[in-house]
Amino acid sequence: MAAERQRAHKAEAKAVVAADGHTQAKPNQTTIPTYVLGWLATSSGDGKPNVSPKEIWRFDGVSKLVIANIASPVSERNILSNPSVCFSFVDVFLQKGLKLEGVASVVPPQSELFMPVAAPLIEMCHGRFEIRNVFQVAVSEATLILAPSYLFHRHETTEAEQITAAMRAYGVSPLK
Repeated sequence: MAAERQRAHKAEAKAVVAADGHTQAKPNQTTIPTYVLGWLATSSGDGKPNVSPKEIWRFDGVSKLVIANIASPVSERNILSNPSVCFSFVDVFLQKGLKLEGVASVVPPQSELFMPVAAPLIEMCHGRFEIRNVFQVAVSEATLILAPSYLFHRHETTEAEQITAAMRAYGVSPLK
């Protein structure tokens, strides 16, 4: 029953994507900057889960995700023993995002691959953080994350309404 519900939700999400010209299943570089914080889920070799916030990351919108490892020894240890990962990010105002699943590797600073993959992350840091290494993820699946309103009230839910409701709930207003 749960699997049927999950398939129904995925089908519903695809319908929303098809009906909503502003939503993309795989965002392009112009939409990704609105997603600031992501969450990396890993698990140890014996299956113990771990979730860690990630501030410095880049997704190419297709199949490559790179994440700066600034202070995540547990994530690093988990990737080395079990490379299957999940990374998600949501725009808290739009209430839309992506869940990316794939296989991760750790790129150490002494690797010849480090500078090519770390360069955009180093630029994002503006010298504020030292990048210990980079988690490079080969993304195999991207799933749209949508607030329930988009799924269950899709004909009357708009992005503008979601933004207004979120701003009201969080007690914030747009910058002028």
